[in-house]
Amino acid sequence: MNTDELEFALRIGEQKVLKIQTKLHRWASDEPHRRFDDLFNLVADPSFLLVAWDRVRGNKGARTAGVDGISAVHIVDGPGVEAFLHSLRTTLFHSLKKEQHETRDDSLHVFQRKAGEESLLPKFLTPCGAVARL
Repeated sequence: MNTDELEFALRIGEQKVLKIQTKLHRWASDEPHRRFDDLFNLVADPSFLLVAWDRVRGNKGARTAGVDGISAVHIVDGPGVEAFLHSLRTTLFHSLKKEQHETRDDSLHVFQRKAGEESLLPKFLTPCGAVARL
């Protein structure tokens, strides 16, 4: 995929993500106790991954490596964005299907965010932990 195609896919993806986020927000506002059981399809959706990548790549910490030791520049210069996101999507799909959407204590990794603040992320997201912040 060339740069123009990637930019076009990103613009289309941003519209799709905004539309779905708006819909989920409306549903949550209308029904405060509503459960959203099947969000896997959104997490692994190519548009959501591309938009998440763009947001992560654009933040001020993008030049430094994450907990996995990989920076956005390494991905761009190495496998490339398209290959990275395809690999991520495949990993998410297989990991989530294998776990059957169940979270076990041994499948979580604790990340220190700020002093005294922790976040739990599934271990399969640690190689690209930044993408978890959709």
